[in-house]
Amino acid sequence: MKNKQTTLFIFLSAVFITNAIVAEFIGVKIFSLEKSLGFPECSINIFGQEGLSFQLTAGVLLWPIIFVLTDVVNEYYGKKGVLRMSYTAILMIVYSFLIIFIAIRLTPADFWIQSHLDYAGSEQERSALAGEVSNYNTAYRLVFGQGLKIIVASLVAFFVAQVLDASLFKKIKQITGEQKIWLRATGSTVISQLFDSYIVLFIAFYLGANWPLKTVLAIGTVNYIYKLSMAILLTPCLYLLHFIIRKYLGAEVAQQLKQEALKDA
Repeated sequence: MKNKQTTLFIFLSAVFITNAIVAEFIGVKIFSLEKSLGFPECSINIFGQEGLSFQLTAGVLLWPIIFVLTDVVNEYYGKKGVLRMSYTAILMIVYSFLIIFIAIRLTPADFWIQSHLDYAGSEQERSALAGEVSNYNTAYRLVFGQGLKIIVASLVAFFVAQVLDASLFKKIKQITGEQKIWLRATGSTVISQLFDSYIVLFIAFYLGANWPLKTVLAIGTVNYIYKLSMAILLTPCLYLLHFIIRKYLGAEVAQQLKQEALKDA
């Protein structure tokens, strides 16, 4: 039975770490949530910033999954389990960026620089593609070469949010006991993501790029609204995961894990 517990933790950690790494890399793209869903853009006024809409980093597609996994691991493996998983994720993200840093500085093969044009279906497509991306290596560097301040800001925000989430989840569970999974999951996320939403912008853009504070606060608020909404919408997924884990481990072992997690300092 110990093997099942270990296998479950490894699986949850692997999914968590994979999502965290992928979120960092796809986060370089900013997209319009409203336009992607086929709706007209919102026009929100916050902290004196007018015309704000939900223009979000693509990384937000995966962060809700990370929220859910954090709460599930906390439920069965405690705060130590969450922190062990989070530390590993941070190390793997740093390692990934180090490899990318080296990769973008490698001298490209001559044929590769415009190799994407060789596979165009027609001359018209080739011409259009050449106008958009004339140098494959430049595109590679622009997409993967994120600024150091953004990387540092993201990792600091991630670390702070995970520590807060793990600590608050445990405190709420000590009060509510086994009941009200939704309360400890959503409650811990409400606070942890409040810090996450502002820390990354404050370090990367207020300190790193001299953005006005009201702009940072306004954009952070829009991001927070999205994250909070997703945390609430994904609550049923949390209950579904608990059901699957109970079926996999067995009700008795699952309950034992929960009790041990609650005692975890």
